[in-house]
Amino acid sequence: MAVRGGIPICFPQFGNRGILEQHGFARNRMWIIDENPPPLHPNDSKGKSFVDLLFTPSEEDLKRWNHSFEFRLRVALDFDGYLTMISRVRNINCKPFSFSIAYHTYFSISDISEVRVEGLETLDYLDNLQQKERFTEQGDALTFESEIDRVYLSSEDVIAVLDHEKKQTFVIRKEGLPDVVVWNPWEKKSRAIADLGDEEYKQMLCVDGAAIENPINLKPGEEWTGRLELSVVAST
Repeated sequence: MAVRGGIPICFPQFGNRGILEQHGFARNRMWIIDENPPPLHPNDSKGKSFVDLLFTPSEEDLKRWNHSFEFRLRVALDFDGYLTMISRVRNINCKPFSFSIAYHTYFSISDISEVRVEGLETLDYLDNLQQKERFTEQGDALTFESEIDRVYLSSEDVIAVLDHEKKQTFVIRKEGLPDVVVWNPWEKKSRAIADLGDEEYKQMLCVDGAAIENPINLKPGEEWTGRLELSVVAST
């Protein structure tokens, strides 16, 4: 089932790009809290509180995707409101596997018509509304007048979501996540989504740090790390 808000973790598959259900199974599983997590790095610990969440596949998961792994998600919040999420995926299997991943971040905005996204200029993208056909972004900034569902490829590590009415900017910093998903269902699709209000598309925008076009490959014993940092700053 879908999760309409927060930051659902799409893993080990994004969208319908594979044999699993839409966006994989991690977002619909129970994770456990690690009561004795590794400490924060001294350079990364000042003023931060954090929790480590662990996810390993169940027998049912292994029947559908036969790869053993440990997924550690560290969620850290510091005193000035910076939210950091660090994912570590370790292959504890005896064979290699590959996966895709996205932090499916829902941003609360004033109105979709008052928002623009910067940092995606001139990038190639896959348009999920046109059978994943590849295009190149032409605008100086991304603005919204209709439904959008795109995967921008090989982006810079800093993306900005500017909300003119609220006079604030969401800043997305990412590592190990080369792609960016941008999604808003717009009016027609919102009416068809049972758990999304008909007008709620106006106050939300998903901008995801992701690794989709080129899946992550892990040999036995290898570990992958991805990092997403979100902050809010005042803007004019």
